[in-house]
Amino acid sequence: MEQNNEIIYGKNPVTELLKSKAGVDTVFISESLNPSVQNYYIALAKDCGAVVKKVHPMKLKSLCQSENHQGVAAFASTVEYVTLGQILEVAQRRGESPFVVVCDGIEDPHNLGAIMRSAYLMGAHGIIIPKRGGVSVTGIVHKTSAGASMHLPVCKVANIAQAVRTLKEQNIFVYAADFSPQPIYRQNLTGPIAIVVGSEGKGVQPLVKSLCDDIVTIPMCNEHSAVDSYNASVAAGIIMYEISRQRALSK
Repeated sequence: MEQNNEIIYGKNPVTELLKSKAGVDTVFISESLNPSVQNYYIALAKDCGAVVKKVHPMKLKSLCQSENHQGVAAFASTVEYVTLGQILEVAQRRGESPFVVVCDGIEDPHNLGAIMRSAYLMGAHGIIIPKRGGVSVTGIVHKTSAGASMHLPVCKVANIAQAVRTLKEQNIFVYAADFSPQPIYRQNLTGPIAIVVGSEGKGVQPLVKSLCDDIVTIPMCNEHSAVDSYNASVAAGIIMYEISRQRALSK
């Protein structure tokens, strides 16, 4: 994978960058910019999961090394995305059953980075993220993943539901991480597998969940308290560990 880090500045370049849903870490907005224009870029940044920082015009000039920033700049940190087929090719080259992680709307870059870190260390062959409705691979994701994002293949798809259908067509058993009577350790997780992790607030989308073959649940103590669920990246890490553990024992 290739990583490119650069400052993009100017109203049109930054607008197109944000609308493309490419990996954007931080958007810098001049404090002197018209409030309505500021709000426009804040909305675009929020839509693609980027952090917004309002800065003094001189700070922006120094950051861009130019006076032609037009009051807005963005720090772009991207990876070279792969296809789902390329992820499955990784498994084939290793002589292993496919192990794919699907992120259905993860919006916090720290969570995505942590999931990628665990996925890489637990032997996953790749990760799938949506083009819309979730964070891209940004600088924060790179940092939180501790470099795993540079090694784990990432596939960006227009439709998570269709990605699940495609995985099933490849004879990959797809699980959704959600509430279920059956705890994860009672499931056989040794074959070709994909695990769908839902967004921090809403979980796995109903349509996506309906397409999955089954549901995996992590048992909880104090489950009737105000703390009623695991953090998304923690849940993903626990599930991936159990997958990795069972696969290791089955060899």
